[in-house]
Amino acid sequence: MGFTVEEINLMCVYDTSDRGRLLTGIGESLPHLLEPELKELAQGIIGRLEAMTDREFAALVLAPDYE
Repeated sequence: MGFTVEEINLMCVYDTSDRGRLLTGIGESLPHLLEPELKELAQGIIGRLEAMTDREFAALVLAPDYE
């Protein structure tokens, strides 16, 4: 279950120390996301994070790609 560069970059804005904190951070920001594409991206991330286990999350490499 790989994430796109855009998804990883967005996740890295939040606390990625564990899946629950990341889900909380993204979820709390949803009402403030005014750009439809960004909101859709965030909702997709939430769905994928909810579907994975904590072990799967721990195996992710969450490093932003600034290139």
